Amino acid sequence: MLEISTNKIAQIILMSRELGRAEAELMGFFETLSEEELRDLVAVMWIGRGSFDADELAEARATAIAEATVPTPDYLIGSPHLSDHLENGLEALGLSASGEEDALMRS
Repeated sequence: MLEISTNKIAQIILMSRELGRAEAELMGFFETLSEEELRDLVAVMWIGRGSFDADELAEARATAIAEATVPTPDYLIGSPHLSDHLENGLEALGLSASGEEDALMRS
């Protein structure tokens, strides 16, 4: 379904909650992702904030590509409530990163 794993999204959720302390780490993590992963990350965020419905994933992906005006990592870091939108987007898509988040916090 998604080109990005829920484990990677869980890592981004955790790092984005600590943006004041982990912004450089999060930016570095974004730089390891493929264009497809970044595109899907934006699409999940948009679904989570209500810009698209879960059944509009393909449209959200296309829009993420068509409307990119700044580097995707910069756009994502500058997005308010990124972690909440990602969690909500996953939930809308019938996915969850909570298990991965728990495991990452324990490690």
